This record gives sequence, C-alpha cells and structure tokens, in this order.
Amino acid sequence: MVIKAIVADDQAILRTAFSNLLNTQDDIEVVGEAEDGAQAVQLATRYRPDVALLDIRMPHKNGIEAAREIVSASRGATKTLMLTTFSLDEYVYAALEAGASGFLLKDATFPELLQAVRVVAAGEALLAPSVTKRLIAEFGRRGARPQAGVHEVEGLTGREVDVLVLIGQGLSNADIAARLCISDHTVKTHINRLFAKMGLTGRAQAVILAYELGLVVAGAARTDSPQPARGGG
Repeated sequence: MVIKAIVADDQAILRTAFSNLLNTQDDIEVVGEAEDGAQAVQLATRYRPDVALLDIRMPHKNGIEAAREIVSASRGATKTLMLTTFSLDEYVYAALEAGASGFLLKDATFPELLQAVRVVAAGEALLAPSVTKRLIAEFGRRGARPQAGVHEVEGLTGREVDVLVLIGQGLSNADIAARLCISDHTVKTHINRLFAKMGLTGRAQAVILAYELGLVVAGAARTDSPQPARGGG
C-alpha cells in the first residue's frame, strides 16, 4: 500500500526538502504541498491523504487548527503529524487535544522522518520521550486527578478499559496483545469499539483520555495494570 501524504510548512526550503525525501520511497507519495494551514485543509479535503505533515506555526491558520479540521472532516482517516521545534510547551497538549497522532522535530534524520510517517499511517501514536514529559507536566500543571477506577468507565467493557489503560501507558498494539494474551486482530477490534464509543479520532486522544479519567497517573506506577484474562477475552 502506498501512503499518500501532504506537507504543510511556510518555509519553502523545509517543505520541499521533506517532500523530496518522502518521494524517494516506493511506499510513500506526496500528493500536495501547502504554505499555510488553510491550504493544508483544502489539500486534505481534495486528496484525502493518509498522513498530513503540519508545521505548528503557520500563517492564516496554524497547524493545530488545521489538524483539528482535517481530523474532524476525515473522521480520523487522515492522521496528522506535527512538525515542531518545541519552542512552546503548550503546543504539545493543544495539538494532542486537536487529534494529532504525533510530533516530529524539524531537525529529524531521514530515517526518523520515514519511521514517523509509517508509524502514524499505521494508526499508532508517535510520542517521543520529550513529548511525553511535556504531556505529563501539563497534566500536573492542570491538576488532573483520578476520577475513575480501572473498571468503572461508563459505556466501556472491562476489556476495553484494559486496552485504554495500556494505550495510555504507551504500548503498541503488539505489546497490548502480548500483555493481555489476545490476538492483534482482537486488540484492533477493542480499539475500534473504544474509539467509537468515546468519540476518539486517534491514539493520542486516547492517551489524553486515559490520563483525564485517572486510569493512568502521571509519575505513579499502577499496581493494578491489566493482566491476561483466561480464555483470551
């Protein structure tokens, strides 16, 4: 499968460099370039790309606003990968709330760029350790407190809550499957149902939800993490 992507950055040199690098790969095709957020939204509407690389700071419409519109209009089908220098910490939380699937530093290496696009296109979240630290710090600053027990989220089954906890802890689908002793397909089924019930458009939003519900607590290791269920539930 060829991953269709758009690249949005108000710096022409960076925009062209990212596009040219991505186009060297057989499984990635850049279908459009934008110099601001408004153009990015238009391109996403026209081409329905799998991934949109968005600079956070752009004229007319910033990357966070563009991400929110793109994710909403595509119902999560287009994943957004934010290009940033992390000059302002509040961007991290705001972008995740908008539905961004991950972050990529502008000085990333070529292999890191390719990995980021492929990981996000596959539906995984790309949160580097530096991003995770900022996210946890933001929850601490906002005074987030546990609001629910591990099996007390209204509308979710116990296994769906287990999966949400593990997503919040940063585990991949394969890691979740191994932890719960279920198949990758079963994990995907639980995730799809979880996202539909909670109105989530991406994995990063699931991470935020897990923190906000108190299922994952910043700076504290849980002693009641989900364990394998008999029968492979």
